[in-house]
Amino acid sequence: MFSTLSLVFVITLLTKGCDCQSLVCGSAPLNTKIVGGTNASAGAWPWQVSLHQNGRHFCGGSLINSEWILSAAHCLLDNPDPSVYTVYLGRQSQELPNPNEVSISVSQIILHPEYNSFSHDNDIALLHLSSPVNFTSYIQPVCLAAEGSTFNSDTMWLTGWGRISSGVSLPSPQILQEVDVPVVGNTKCNCLYRGSITDNMMCAGPLEGGKDSCQGDSGGPMIIKQGSTWIQAGIVSFGEGCADPNYPGVYSRVSKYQNWITQNARMNNASFVPFTSTAPVLDETCTTTPPVCGGSASSWPWMASVTYNNYPKCVGTLVSDLFVMTSASCFARFSGTNGWSVTLNSQCISMPVSAYVTDVFFDYIFGNGVALVQLSRPFPNVSNLSVDVYESFGSGTQCSVIGWKAENLTSNLPFQELKTTIVNCDPSNSTLINICTGPLEVQQDDDGSPLLCRMDGMWVQTGILSIPPGSQINPYSNSTVFIKISPFTYFLTNTIQDIPTIFAGAESFSPLSLTYILLLSLPTILQAFY
Repeated sequence: MFSTLSLVFVITLLTKGCDCQSLVCGSAPLNTKIVGGTNASAGAWPWQVSLHQNGRHFCGGSLINSEWILSAAHCLLDNPDPSVYTVYLGRQSQELPNPNEVSISVSQIILHPEYNSFSHDNDIALLHLSSPVNFTSYIQPVCLAAEGSTFNSDTMWLTGWGRISSGVSLPSPQILQEVDVPVVGNTKCNCLYRGSITDNMMCAGPLEGGKDSCQGDSGGPMIIKQGSTWIQAGIVSFGEGCADPNYPGVYSRVSKYQNWITQNARMNNASFVPFTSTAPVLDETCTTTPPVCGGSASSWPWMASVTYNNYPKCVGTLVSDLFVMTSASCFARFSGTNGWSVTLNSQCISMPVSAYVTDVFFDYIFGNGVALVQLSRPFPNVSNLSVDVYESFGSGTQCSVIGWKAENLTSNLPFQELKTTIVNCDPSNSTLINICTGPLEVQQDDDGSPLLCRMDGMWVQTGILSIPPGSQINPYSNSTVFIKISPFTYFLTNTIQDIPTIFAGAESFSPLSLTYILLLSLPTILQAFY
């Protein structure tokens, strides 16, 4: 829906190095329309910046004066080295030429000292540009919501180059997107997110879904217009999925950080504009509570995708709050953790569902083996998947294998279930670490997929699919070969116990007293970083 606004002409100082923010902010001379969910015109959002690492866009941000960028702490947490980042200002497309663009390196990064990577509270950061930027019609600072600003059922605007839905990248030529979303009150949002929303956050998005920020939009601005001035109210932080019903996006509330921003970015208070809502008071009733996931076959909440440079490499299962188990062959020619990450099945959880890989531990037996992937942040458990340590399942047992849906390889999710039966291995595959099932249509990307069987109403993982890169999958084989879990019990137990769970009260691994190893029993996961 288009609605034309009158052009606002402002006088700006273009002197390099001046703190022009002290005179004017929130001006967008080329913004002559407001559009939901479409391409933004060049210069429409002149404070929007693109943060790049290794030549690729990964997060957004906003220009708040001639030297400082405002973004989200979670964007920069895993590598706070400013030298690896480049800021692009005045950019419209990630692929086409941008004649009005300026690129500047970063000299300093300041993360909020009380940022909580689990709850995402205080998800805010500042980046200091290596040199001041000249303001133009395409590069302007945004005003910031002052302390005490109030927002009712107002309409906000989001901009960014992130995904257009969960797992779907912005199509070429990747032009900056803009969408309008309504504010959702914190009381209602806290109910929908099961108690994870703090006063430092605010929420926005239609409860029927369809409009939202998504992965790649993190750190970007959520803004609102007051008179002729654009004011940044929020910073893209997290959410459940992207544009899912009853899960509005969650944003760091800028007005809560006036003192912190002023002190660290050496800004004056003229940069902050009070916003007092004139919209109707928000409806804070919450009668629809999203379902809490259990261990049903339809959800597979312990399932994880292991990716390298955002491309799915293999499948894994969550075996503690800090470890995912997969096949060692997933990391063939492994040369370090850079570029590796893990995403938990996000259909039934909130935040976080994604984490970087900080270490990988291997145990090789007879040339094959299991890998334990250590996560950069904890994933509290969502159900009781168990691990078989006593070879509990024999020939004839009905089981399931969980792998990718072939048509959804680029999106990581959802998984699919393949029902199968344990059989005696062919003589050529009959080893101490092999367990076999009837023939299955599997592919390279299914490497690491679990073989799950039922015991006393509980899912138990008894095997892992191992498909080394370049190996041939015989379509005429009478069976599919998996690695047994049981030979790796000592390795799994000791590795996980060496790096204790972060959460008090979590059950530890004790295979001597249990028939199978229980995962943590903790509240529902809170959601993925955008």
